[in-house]
This record gives sequence, C-alpha cells and structure tokens, in this order.
Amino acid sequence: MTDRSDEADEQYEGCLSFFDVRGLVPRPLKITVESTALTGETVTTVYERGLARLIHHEIDHLDGLLYTARMRTGIDPIPVEEYRHTGRAWAYES
Repeated sequence: MTDRSDEADEQYEGCLSFFDVRGLVPRPLKITVESTALTGETVTTVYERGLARLIHHEIDHLDGLLYTARMRTGIDPIPVEEYRHTGRAWAYES
C-alpha cells in the first residue's frame, strides 16, 4: 500500500482466522496500492470504501496482521450471534 486517506470509518469485520466472532475495525476510506502485473509492469490502483476495507484487510494478512490488531483498545470481538442482532451491515453513502 502506497497511500491511505486520513478519512476512515469503523465497521464490523470477520475473518476465517476467527470465524465465530466479529470485531469493529477502523480502516481508511481510500487506499492506493501498487502491484506488479504478470508482464512485470507496476500497476497502481485506488480502492475506496468497501473495496478499500477488503483489500486493506488482505494486505494486513500479507504483513502478518489479523484484524484484532487494528481494533481500538478496550473493544473486544463479539460472537457472530450477537453481531447478527446488531443490524449493522457495511453502509457507505454514494
């Protein structure tokens, strides 16, 4: 990741590493990622909102981080059953 916005939001995330819980994770609303194409050229892609969250989550895995490392201090993951009753799906205004 080469850049991230200062503007962020906090949404619940899940992960196969912790399949039975969900946690509130702050993430930037916009990230810029450089990758290498099969041809060897560098490709720069900007991701926003939900895609930025998903890509940032996966980049964290490449860096050896799980989403729990990004959660605010004092906030614990909640059981999936409790999360299901929150009614909080990812929501982004267009």
